[in-house]
Amino acid sequence: MGEDLSGRLYGVAWWVTPRLPGPVAAIGFDAVATVMRWSGVGGVHQLRVNLAQVLGQPADSPAVTATADRGVHSYLRYWREFFGLAGWSPDRIRDTVVFESLDRVAAARDAGRGVVLALPHSGNWDLAGAALVLNGHRFTTVAERLRPERLYQRFVSHRAALGIEVLPADETRRAITTITQRLRAGEVVCLVADRDMSAAGIGVRFCDAPTTFPAGPAQLALRTGAALMPATLWYDGPQLRVRINPEIVPGRDGTTRARVAAMTQELADVFTGAVRRHPHDWHVLQPAWPAPAQQG
Repeated sequence: MGEDLSGRLYGVAWWVTPRLPGPVAAIGFDAVATVMRWSGVGGVHQLRVNLAQVLGQPADSPAVTATADRGVHSYLRYWREFFGLAGWSPDRIRDTVVFESLDRVAAARDAGRGVVLALPHSGNWDLAGAALVLNGHRFTTVAERLRPERLYQRFVSHRAALGIEVLPADETRRAITTITQRLRAGEVVCLVADRDMSAAGIGVRFCDAPTTFPAGPAQLALRTGAALMPATLWYDGPQLRVRINPEIVPGRDGTTRARVAAMTQELADVFTGAVRRHPHDWHVLQPAWPAPAQQG
């Protein structure tokens, strides 16, 4: 029953949002954000706990409370834009998304290399992806399979309409094989990389606390010779800014595991700086650190 209700609510949002005038949609989603803030539903408490670690302050401090309140509205802005993207023109997407150093991706591909863009759950990665496609870089990504199945397929179709190829995370062998092929062909792969969903993550320090990040981005770069580049995102008024950071270059010495670990820690360092600069745009409403690191 819960899955069916979720599917229906998503369906309503997909149908209604593109048909609403922009200001009306903004009022509606801001109202939902306000309800979430005051009720604490939907992972808002966990967001405060996570932001306490990011800011280095107690979860009930005024700074964390203010950042979390702003963060809930940023999170609902993501959903408003996500559902509304079906009604956006290519020009509107281009005008909204501002890239910094996108030429790094083009330079790597011109040299015959694939590119792994690793990013945190910040800003609006779907909108950024649509803009990336419009800039000539179609890409492949991996997403968790949602339930019910028809809801997952709706997400896949929505992203496919934007030019994004989505592979299901639970079909591990297929995903790895396809991504490896894409990278060896000099194409782009985008992977959200600030939450480890497996039992095989790499230990890192992120925002001064130990946690694990997925090993996939660094492993794929090493295996295929692709360039691993962190992409960081944040809202800047009405625009979304996307910074393509310099390539994380693999070390030459040590075991493959050690090299992957070093690259993943460099990725965590870049994410730490980005999340601390724009903490309200980091949308992680699930535990990001083991429990001891969350205690204020």
